[in-house]
Amino acid sequence: MADVKKIATRESYGNALAQYGAEYPNLVVLDADLAAATKTGIFKKAFPERHIDCGIAECNMVGIAAGLATTGKIPFVSSFAMFAAGRAFEQVRNSVGYPHLNVKIGATHAGITVGEDGASHQCNEDLALMRTIPGMVVMNPADDIEAKAAVKAALDYVGPVYIRFGRAAVPVINDNADYKFEMGKGVLLREGTDVTIIATGICVSASLEAAEMLAADGISAEVINIHTIKPLDEELVVASAKKTGKVVTAEEHSVIGGLGSAVCDALCAKAPTPVCKIGMYDVFGESGPANALVEKYGLDAKGIYEKTKAFVK
Repeated sequence: MADVKKIATRESYGNALAQYGAEYPNLVVLDADLAAATKTGIFKKAFPERHIDCGIAECNMVGIAAGLATTGKIPFVSSFAMFAAGRAFEQVRNSVGYPHLNVKIGATHAGITVGEDGASHQCNEDLALMRTIPGMVVMNPADDIEAKAAVKAALDYVGPVYIRFGRAAVPVINDNADYKFEMGKGVLLREGTDVTIIATGICVSASLEAAEMLAADGISAEVINIHTIKPLDEELVVASAKKTGKVVTAEEHSVIGGLGSAVCDALCAKAPTPVCKIGMYDVFGESGPANALVEKYGLDAKGIYEKTKAFVK
């Protein structure tokens, strides 16, 4: 897919905030001394009076955002996922989730594609952490178009939202006229009969490539893009599982508590189906080039293809 346009979803995030700044005068953006990296600096340049740099104090930043939300503002708090979901978890839970305030969390640099920053910054647990907070919407867009749509959906939704963005440039796969984003609804990208691949984030484009490789082996793979982990589109997941009889989940996240766990929860209750979870298998990441790490941990097209083929066979 070398000829496909690639954009990092953190870039999309910054551009979307700036784009919607005029439309939503109550939108304010808070950052923790990382505006250049999270790309909220794009918003800051357009609306400097509505951008607050809270310094390296993520927990305080969430508290400030909670206060702003009580005055009618729509605050987006931004930092790396490791800090936004990890370091500030207690504040997100108690100051945002418990009172169900209208705070949005834009978490960038998630997963192993953080690359050379290493295991300490490669948050593979954020989706699991945020899923456990009652009333929290959790989204993980697959590309530039979906990331911008997720920001818009968060702005229009009243309540806490967590959106995961990545550091590395990823293929733009949703640049078609009939693309429609709906919070809580999955997207059927490819129909199949032998196995369902349910993917999120960077694994969506990889799963489409894997499906092409599987087709060459005579395996018909259905591919579903789940951009909203919570609430999960259980209707689509269950219908596809009943159709194909086997399900593979793919995510740049721990196999514990993320998309795979959400899918298993739904299928266990409504349509027991064999499931193979692809992700980080109870391990920390490591320092290295993003593409090399994705390949090593089997989250690229080849890895998803090989694991899915073995599972089907």
